[in-house]
Amino acid sequence: MSLGAADLGGRVLSAATAAVAAVRPAAKPLHTRGAVGRGRLVRHGAAAARSGAAWLDEPGTDEVLVRRSRAIGLPTPLPDIHGLALRVPVPGGGYGDLLLATTGLGRVTRFLLTFAGTPQGRPMTTLLPYRSPTGPVLLAARHRSADLLELAWGRPRGPWWPFAELRLPAEDVATGSGRPGDPDVGAPDARVSFDPVRHALPGLAGYDWVRRLREPAYRTARRSRSS
Repeated sequence: MSLGAADLGGRVLSAATAAVAAVRPAAKPLHTRGAVGRGRLVRHGAAAARSGAAWLDEPGTDEVLVRRSRAIGLPTPLPDIHGLALRVPVPGGGYGDLLLATTGLGRVTRFLLTFAGTPQGRPMTTLLPYRSPTGPVLLAARHRSADLLELAWGRPRGPWWPFAELRLPAEDVATGSGRPGDPDVGAPDARVSFDPVRHALPGLAGYDWVRRLREPAYRTARRSRSS
């Protein structure tokens, strides 16, 4: 995608986010309400392929913050676009954010949002690629059971390579700052804000055109939270 097209797309997404915020004032115009808890991510790496990003290739265990939500907020059991957000601690302090939404896993459908009756009804992807040391990669998640997901990475048109398992929280809690391990519980879910543009995972940088596409909408959402 050209930078000009990304800028245009970013303005369109920002306008759409602002329109939703005007119709439905909330701290988060989309994914307004979520269930937040702490989960465990066990990374084992992909045995048959390497991305060049240590976070995908090397084993490790991460205590993560997890937020599950419905994009539009339609009442259950109506289908909705389901979202999964992870906040992962990174070496040296700080954290990286990862956002996934219900899609398909095919060469085309991995880029298309889809509706599902339950979070388990469809797989999820990041929709847009990250820049790894060896080229673009997308991340995906699919349920193995109600509380266990398999995470995989893949090229935009390549196969998926499982690299981790995510155990979802047994019960949800509200958190204060949104940082993993924060003992301050009881604050509203609306205060927990995930932003993969500002908080990238190690070895997974954002392409400039992806940043230009996403940032205006995130900036609009941040203004909505502060107003």
